[in-house]
Amino acid sequence: MIKFDCDYLEGCHPKILDLLAKTNFEQSDGYGCDKYCEKAKKLILASCGFAGKRGKNVPDVHFLVGGTQTNTTVIASILRPHQGVIAAVTGHINVHETGAIESTGHKVLALPSKDGKLTSEQVEKYVESCENDCNYEHIVQPGMVYISFPTENGTIYSKSELSAIYGVCRKHGLPLFIDGARLGYGLAAAENDLTLPEIASLCDVFYIGGTKIGALFGEAVVIKDNAFKKDFRNIIKQRGGMLAKGRLLGIQFIALFTDNLYFKLARHAVVAAGKIKSVLEAKGIKFLFDSPTNQIFPVLPDELYKKLSERFSFAFWEKTDERHTAVRICTSWATKDEDVEKLIDFFNRI
Repeated sequence: MIKFDCDYLEGCHPKILDLLAKTNFEQSDGYGCDKYCEKAKKLILASCGFAGKRGKNVPDVHFLVGGTQTNTTVIASILRPHQGVIAAVTGHINVHETGAIESTGHKVLALPSKDGKLTSEQVEKYVESCENDCNYEHIVQPGMVYISFPTENGTIYSKSELSAIYGVCRKHGLPLFIDGARLGYGLAAAENDLTLPEIASLCDVFYIGGTKIGALFGEAVVIKDNAFKKDFRNIIKQRGGMLAKGRLLGIQFIALFTDNLYFKLARHAVVAAGKIKSVLEAKGIKFLFDSPTNQIFPVLPDELYKKLSERFSFAFWEKTDERHTAVRICTSWATKDEDVEKLIDFFNRI
């Protein structure tokens, strides 16, 4: 069985293993206060366009283990007790995190979305409807906006779309938080017109996902707004996210952000998904979402779905009608070319 279920089936890139082995018996300070985490932070800040910045203009970088932990920690650290977070109804925090945000006492304010994206217009309309509600003090107040890049459906925001959302957020005093669990895959998409420094400039907090792009585990949170920097390490600790052997996270991001490895790995996955998508399009197969990233969502006749399941594994997404099923085929930084060719060969034979 060849697996195309998700992008974290494999372990990590060999360069990470090599660096972990090389430094294994070194003694270092704990909880991320070590030279490797410091070096990783500098590499990340340089890649985000913050090299040479000083003082309050330098964002804080913090390392956490996984995406749900990161989303929960960041969101809970920003919101006041009476506030909630605006997100697309399909957003990861709304559908795939087991009520993690709600467990902190905050509500996810889910807005409708067909493709996984929010629009600046709907965010502004929702915020203004809350502000103009005569029962304003009786409702959950919007306290921030959450989006992911790419979205849960593999779609990406354009520079103009992200700029417009950030403009609305700034107008209404709402922090914008970008979930970057698959950030590299979004940046590697051919249709993408955003750079990492531009992503960094168009939000208040974001994170660079490592777990899904080459690392054993790890996410790097970048906090720009000075208001959210204070006591963040205390909040990480309180939420159980402070890794005693913090250097393990720093070492992985050193490897990923040396010689553009992170971006090369992301590009590999996107190219692989693009090859599969092209073959499916040539066969006349439709897609549930127009995703240019490493996740593609073909709508298959149930008979073909059953045959495909005999040789390959992938994620069921939804039934689109009585005779068709939408699935997710997901490539990764480690997807083998020969496995892609076997999947392509299968579709070429139908």
